[in-house]
Amino acid sequence: MNRPPEEHIRVAAEDLCAFVAAAAQSVGLPQDKSELLADLLTKNDLRGVFSHGTQQIATYAILMRDGKLNNEPNVALVRETPVSALVDGDGGLGYFPAYDATLRAIEKAKAVGMAAVMSRNHGHFGAAGIYARMALEHDLVVYVTSGHQLDLQPGKSLFRAAGGSPMAFGVPTEKHPPFVLDFGAVHDLYKEDLRSTLAERAPGLVLRCIGMGEICQAWGGMLSGLGIDAEHPRWTWSGANQGSLLIALRIDLFHDAEVFKRDIDEYVDRIRQLEPLEGFSESHVPGGMEAVREEAYAREGVPVGDWHRERLEGVAKELGMDVPW
Repeated sequence: MNRPPEEHIRVAAEDLCAFVAAAAQSVGLPQDKSELLADLLTKNDLRGVFSHGTQQIATYAILMRDGKLNNEPNVALVRETPVSALVDGDGGLGYFPAYDATLRAIEKAKAVGMAAVMSRNHGHFGAAGIYARMALEHDLVVYVTSGHQLDLQPGKSLFRAAGGSPMAFGVPTEKHPPFVLDFGAVHDLYKEDLRSTLAERAPGLVLRCIGMGEICQAWGGMLSGLGIDAEHPRWTWSGANQGSLLIALRIDLFHDAEVFKRDIDEYVDRIRQLEPLEGFSESHVPGGMEAVREEAYAREGVPVGDWHRERLEGVAKELGMDVPW
């Protein structure tokens, strides 16, 4: 899904970041939120997570321009306890309430050992790994997920029950890049021919993927207040169709944090020495290949493939802007 494009141009990360910020501001998103959004999307490109990188502004800008998402959202704390918080996104993009909620989770978990935070009433929140990485800097292990509005009609495929199914798990390290598993439980099942083959040959695998997606929907979506009936949405803005959940735990509730991180580093070292899967040249833990790409792309520029380039050129034309190449 996020393999580096064979045909591409190289674009400096700072140029992509500036373009996204300018595009967001051109449709009314305030400067501070535009710059945060641009920074988060560009960092995904740098890690090679192109599906959730700067090309997404082509969708977001039009949703805000056309009034489907609030371009001036007032992110607000709805309720909280010493170990939890619920943050409302006021119909805007999900990055802003999810980012705010993650900061609250970090503060609470550092103080009392654990925290669970939820965001609601917003659009796409991006890659779940964004928020997992934020927590890893504070000796926290973390889980993140999100759910979105479904439209389940009798007789339709069971695959629909899983939705987008994003989730991320994060484990701190000491010397190695963060250990982050960031994926969509059913993304490999989007192609009908592939999922039919897998369902026939490995039905248990397929059912586990769907089951994980259903948990994402329940924990990340419906727990936030997202309704089950697409025809009667509970929130005002039509593009506000998601919620998210983050759970963070402090390592020293269970084990000495420094010893744990050293053990994880040793675990990474040993995995790196294992025989890679067929078709791969190296063995990595989750997040390892992203770290390799981030270092290279920061130095050489982000490889912008044809589809990525066309997406940005398309939104630039819509908004009357120039692209950074």
